[in-house]
Amino acid sequence: MARIAIGGFQHETNTFAPTKAGWDAFNIGGGWPPVTTGNELFAAMEGRNISCAGFIEGAQAAGHELVATTWAAAAPSDVVTDEAFDRITGMICQGIRDAGAIDAVYLCLHGAMVTESHEDGEGETVARVREVVGPDLPIIVSLDLHGNMTRRFHELVTACVAYKTYPHVDMADTGKRTAAVLDRILTEGKPAKAYRQIDFLIPLSWQCTMMAPSGPVYDRMTAMETGGVWTTSYLPGFPAADIADCGPSIFAYGATQADADRAADAIAADIRRLEPEFAGKIYDPDEAVAEAVRLSQGASKPVVIADTQDNPGAGGNGDTAGMLKALVNTGVEKAAIGLMIDPEAAKAAHAAGVGAQITIPLGGCSGIPGDTPLEATYTVEALHDGQTTGTGPFYKNAKMRLGLSACLRIGGVRIALATHKVQMADQNLYRYVGIEPTEQAILVNKSSVHFRADFAPIAHEILVAAAPGPMIADPAKLPWKKLRRGMRLSPLGPVWNGPVWNG
Repeated sequence: MARIAIGGFQHETNTFAPTKAGWDAFNIGGGWPPVTTGNELFAAMEGRNISCAGFIEGAQAAGHELVATTWAAAAPSDVVTDEAFDRITGMICQGIRDAGAIDAVYLCLHGAMVTESHEDGEGETVARVREVVGPDLPIIVSLDLHGNMTRRFHELVTACVAYKTYPHVDMADTGKRTAAVLDRILTEGKPAKAYRQIDFLIPLSWQCTMMAPSGPVYDRMTAMETGGVWTTSYLPGFPAADIADCGPSIFAYGATQADADRAADAIAADIRRLEPEFAGKIYDPDEAVAEAVRLSQGASKPVVIADTQDNPGAGGNGDTAGMLKALVNTGVEKAAIGLMIDPEAAKAAHAAGVGAQITIPLGGCSGIPGDTPLEATYTVEALHDGQTTGTGPFYKNAKMRLGLSACLRIGGVRIALATHKVQMADQNLYRYVGIEPTEQAILVNKSSVHFRADFAPIAHEILVAAAPGPMIADPAKLPWKKLRRGMRLSPLGPVWNGPVWNG
């Protein structure tokens, strides 16, 4: 039996997004448990689809004693403030100091955290933990597959294990796999390790493992985990972080250096071979709605449109009105969009009451170029306090605090409205304000890929649309300044050679 200190710090940073993540953002949590310290962490994780929850289950089943430090998570946004970063890492490190004698540390991290002062938030977090535990104690980390990983991080950790699904339905399973790798380290010693980077950015929508090419890549990678290869991870990266190490990376761990290198090289070769396939059709708003109307004729299930550039799971605020305007202007019937995030509109709905009509500007709160509110008269159809629980495979048992919420209607369009952002990755985020998603002809979800886990089974077809928003679907259109030279900005796209480029 080993004594293991555990903690977590999760943030996916879109450096092009409009809002930073301060301490208050981590106390809201954005669909995940907020700042939690000590033994309360165990209760917060119970039954959740989170890596930390799976690690706890796996490690305790193996007979290990766990000592909780601090967990913190916030919704994706612009950089984490230094005050929040220093405070949370300080709490984790102090918890490790207070734990006394330990045999290992487990950290539930994301991989794409950028702070005001550190491009490599995870590398800096692990470095601070290393200062506490020394150079030899095993530190094992679970990661989101959207991590933008650095060599510094690779050298500091003993091993890391990343998700293999997007939508991330295997988060808890990843924690269990991480616990199994740590158990092997504790009994057999530290593995040899290899790290590789890929030289092109992959748009989020085509990282989805529910389809090719990404799904088969993970299948082939998993098949390599035999014999001397302990575990492998491929992270397609989060292509909206203006840092040197933005982009895909690979980790492999094995009994020998040759085992680790062989696996890492094979995965890298597979991804490079498939570069042309990491692309797909993206519609403009009016084009997407017109196509959805066409496809919905005679369909028994809704056509789902991903409002991918205003994805709160990638740094958007969920408040852009481009897709809402396209629905209203087309005069569609039996359509719904969510979640729209507008605190003032939610307050107005609650002040007016169910059945009232309110004339308000809706959305357009973030000042995104090309986006403005939709000022109109809306009917308040339902009100809710925002306390709800996820029911789908991605947000399973997630306790959400969305603030004042409502269902508004304009013509044949219903709007799921909330105060605090979370991406539309769960059918219950319509149902909690009285909208039944399966009864709609068209659904517009503010999400890029995670919604597919719960919505693909009820969808006639899924389209991807790009209305004005902060999560630009094509990385080649972002105003890069810090990306390392030689990176292609999209599959087979232009090569980044420094900030003089004006693409």
